[in-house]
Amino acid sequence: MRLRLALCLTAATLGATATLALAQVAKPAPAAEPRSPEGKRYLSQPLVKNLYFADPSAHVFNGKLYVYPSHDVDAGIPDDDLGTQYAMHDYRVLSMDRIGGPVTVHPVAIDVKDIPWASKQTWAPDAAYKNGTYYLYMPARDKQGVFRIGVATSKSPTGPFKAEAAPIKGSFSIDPAVFTDTDGQSYMYFGGIWGGQLQRWTTGRFDPNAGDTDMKQDDKPALSPKMARLSADMKQFAEPPRDVVITDEAGKPVLGGDHDRRFFEASWVFKRGGKYYFTYSTGDTHFLNYAVGTTPYGPFRYTGHILSPVQGWTSHHSIVEFKGKWWLFYHDTQLSNKNYLRSAKVAELTFNPDGTIVQLDPFKN
Repeated sequence: MRLRLALCLTAATLGATATLALAQVAKPAPAAEPRSPEGKRYLSQPLVKNLYFADPSAHVFNGKLYVYPSHDVDAGIPDDDLGTQYAMHDYRVLSMDRIGGPVTVHPVAIDVKDIPWASKQTWAPDAAYKNGTYYLYMPARDKQGVFRIGVATSKSPTGPFKAEAAPIKGSFSIDPAVFTDTDGQSYMYFGGIWGGQLQRWTTGRFDPNAGDTDMKQDDKPALSPKMARLSADMKQFAEPPRDVVITDEAGKPVLGGDHDRRFFEASWVFKRGGKYYFTYSTGDTHFLNYAVGTTPYGPFRYTGHILSPVQGWTSHHSIVEFKGKWWLFYHDTQLSNKNYLRSAKVAELTFNPDGTIVQLDPFKN
C-alpha cells in the first residue's frame, strides 16, 4: 500500500514538473525591441500603428489631450525637394486621457473636398479654442497652386469642422501655429521655405519664378518666419504679417548660410517662466531648434537644439504642458522608412534651472 502510494505521489510530482517545464518552454519569448535600419533603438514608439500621422500639434482642452496631425497617405509620388510626395487630403484628430494610455483616432474631421478654396495638399495644421468654438487652421494649395491658410470651426474638438469659404486674407505659405497668451490674445506664426513657398513672397506678392529653395544669399539674414495677431473672431489677421526675427548671440539675425540655426519650417510657440519660446525645424539639417524672447513678437535669440535628427527627412513638432510635465510631440519614419509615411510620437521634455531645454536624442543609447 505504501509502495503504491509512493509510486502515485512520484508520478504526480513528475507530471506536475513536466507540465511546469512544458509551460516554461511554451511561454512566448518577449518581442524584440524595434530598431532603426542602422540598428538603433527608438526613444519612443508610434502613437498609432495602423495609420500614418505627422506634424502633430498637441493641445489640452478640458483636461484631455488632443493632437491635430497631418494624415500621410501613399499617393505613389516619388520624393522631391518641393514636397510633392506629401499628398495629404484630410485631417483626423487623435485624443488621449494620459500619456502612454490608449489613443483614440477620431473620424475624418474635414476633407480637402469640403474646403471651398483648396485644391490639394492639406499639410500641417493647428487648432485653438475660444468661447465655445474650436478652430482648425489648415494650409493647402488654392486653385492656382499657391499655398494659403484657411480656418474651419466646430463645437467639438474632434470635429467635424466646417471651413470658411475663403482662406485668411493676407495668408500665404504653410505651417500655421496659433499661440494664445495668458492675456487671451492669440497670434499665428507661419511659413516654410522650399516647398512652403516662403521664398516666393519676399516682395509681398507671389513670384512663381523666385526659386525653389531660399534666396541663395548665405551671407545675408535668412528668410524669416511670419506672424500676425489674430482678430477677435479668430478667423482673420488683425494686422499685416511681420517677420519673426531669430538672432544670434550678438543680437544679429541668423544668416541664410547657417543651416544648423536658420528657420526652415514648423513654427511652434509656448510660454514658460515668463519667457516666449519660438521653436522650429531647420529642414535640410534635420534639427528642431528653439529661440527665446520676452514678447510674442520677438526678437527671439537662438538658444539651442531641442531634438537631434530623427529617422526620415522631415522634423515637425509641438510642445505642451500636460498634467505637470512638458511633452514634445514629433514624428519619424519608423514604421515605413519612407519620408512621406510618418508616425507621430511623444517624449517628455525637461528644462534646466535657467530655462534652457535639455536636448533629446530620438534614439536610445
